[in-house]
Amino acid sequence: MNKKTKLLALAGITLVSAATLAACGSSQSSSGGGENSTYTYVYTTDPASLDYTVVNKSATGDVVGNLVDGLLENDEFGNIVPSLAEDWKVSEDAKTYTYTLRDDAKWFTSDGDEYANVTAEDFVTGLKHAADAKSEALYLVQDSIVGLAEYVNGESDDFSTVGVKAIDEKTVQYTLKQPESFWNSKLTMGILFPINAEFLESKGEDFGAPTPDGILYSGPYLLSALTTKSSLEYTKNPNYWDADNVSIENIKLTFYDGSDPESLVNNFSDGVYTGARLYPNTPSYDSVKEKYGDNIIYSPQNGATYFGVFNLNRSAYEHTAKTTDAQKESTQKAIYNKDFRQAINFAFDRLGYAAQGNGEDAADKVLRSSLTPDTFVSIGEDTFGSVAQKELATYGDEWKDVKLTDAESTLYNPEKAKAEFAKARATLEAEGVEFPIHLDMPVYQSNEVLVQQAASMKQSIESVLGTDNVVLDLHQLDQDTYYNITYFAETPAQNDYDISTATGWGPDYQDPSTYLDIFNPSNGAAVHQIGIAPGENQDIAQIVGLDKYEEMTQAAAAENTDLKKRYEMYAKAEAWLADSSLILPTYSQGASPTLTKAVPFSTAYSWSGIKGPETFKYLNLQSDIVTTKDYEEAHNKWKKEKAESNAKAQEDFANHVE
Repeated sequence: MNKKTKLLALAGITLVSAATLAACGSSQSSSGGGENSTYTYVYTTDPASLDYTVVNKSATGDVVGNLVDGLLENDEFGNIVPSLAEDWKVSEDAKTYTYTLRDDAKWFTSDGDEYANVTAEDFVTGLKHAADAKSEALYLVQDSIVGLAEYVNGESDDFSTVGVKAIDEKTVQYTLKQPESFWNSKLTMGILFPINAEFLESKGEDFGAPTPDGILYSGPYLLSALTTKSSLEYTKNPNYWDADNVSIENIKLTFYDGSDPESLVNNFSDGVYTGARLYPNTPSYDSVKEKYGDNIIYSPQNGATYFGVFNLNRSAYEHTAKTTDAQKESTQKAIYNKDFRQAINFAFDRLGYAAQGNGEDAADKVLRSSLTPDTFVSIGEDTFGSVAQKELATYGDEWKDVKLTDAESTLYNPEKAKAEFAKARATLEAEGVEFPIHLDMPVYQSNEVLVQQAASMKQSIESVLGTDNVVLDLHQLDQDTYYNITYFAETPAQNDYDISTATGWGPDYQDPSTYLDIFNPSNGAAVHQIGIAPGENQDIAQIVGLDKYEEMTQAAAAENTDLKKRYEMYAKAEAWLADSSLILPTYSQGASPTLTKAVPFSTAYSWSGIKGPETFKYLNLQSDIVTTKDYEEAHNKWKKEKAESNAKAQEDFANHVE
């Protein structure tokens, strides 16, 4: 939410990323050279910009994470480990973080030529550029770093008052307003990456242009080619400081619009692609299963959550089935009504929706019923989701048997849907609303799975509630039009829909606030998706209770000493959001049927940031297709090693406290 890396563009139950194609060691893995030194697959969304401190969409983050390093990164177990910083210290009051840069941190041009050393001042330049350009990701740090909010809001024009300092050439220091146990995980986001001031000045407005020479490189790869709706290629940076951990020499990705799902496995069988996302509903799947039955794997669900949204404040009607102002007004009033939104929520069969991409047998594997994943953090002996679930049950009997557990279908309930709609209709008729309510929903016409999912959603809602009550009007659009009025829309005025499933959200850092703060009406990073401009349209926010929601998230954010209490407070906000039905969670990334020659679990792992499984550093390839048995054994081994490694990392944290 891409997500906005972390606002995510929907691709029809996600394609295979490095994360899905990666899983734990193999004797056949490659360390460079030969057939295993090139990774080939597809990508689905072109980055509009490579200005990584300003643009905060996954289309940019997934690329830049391979090209530019920050102070810290993730290892294969999700631990935060040194990157451009070789060491770091935190003050006893947990408000001052000091990082020491490695001597071999360098900037390179797209040709691989050394440009300059990476210095502490580059991190100051990066944050100042983000602030001056009003970065989409300012929500991440504006209320964290001393003086930054005042600078951004124009209360100060002196950036030296902001709590980021170059102590010397190799030492950068951040001063926070309050302790943040998850601060280091924020350093894996582009807004805190460095920028060379001389290069920035030389490029001017062209800095971050989506071309190889639009940025400098400090990461494992160089961008060698980017052709819109055609191809995206990286080559290994031979002078990278950690080149020994970069096994794949070349990455070659071809643009894929979703129009021919069978082409993925066909190209895999022909040796063109390193892996393939499988689609069980395609005509050839039976033969694919017969040929590769012992090789189909399902990766774990990851932190990215896709969801539907209601538009509370629609003003654009270029794509609509409505013919009168009365119909427009009736739809708006219906969307304001919580009982109506809950009726849609309960009438929406996610299992059938997910089956369009995952197949009926594996549809449940990808389901997610909450914005924040069930196991994202623990609250004592309980998962975050179980605590939120108990709180949700207090909102009414309709929620008592709903589980907020991944891979379970408990939201779909026709009886509840009809009961909630009956309450909504009685209220709305008294307000003069015309029925049926028409909900305009854009659909990406070239993507076969997205078209099928939209049809499934329409069928389940209309069959449960009746077309005399609700009609989903599907509008099939070309890719550019579809994304421009949904995913790439910057303001509510550009949202041309009543309901949309075009986007999702991936976590930026390891704290529930990374999900739940995005719908704060005053500054939420994704609140424009539901029709509210941050800091504006507060009257609309109040109509649906988002002002109360923000009070809950702000109270949780203010709890910096008792982590258990903080998480419990955020779990209450999660429950409120679920009850509001302003968003309709559908499924996660991962957990889709896949074939791969990537060594299981050899890539970086993380719930959050842009230095996790979306990157190709650490990833190894093997000659043979991974078998289901080998993958499951590798997964079990990785889970055991991860638990041990994470526990040790928590113990080692004390070594960094001054």
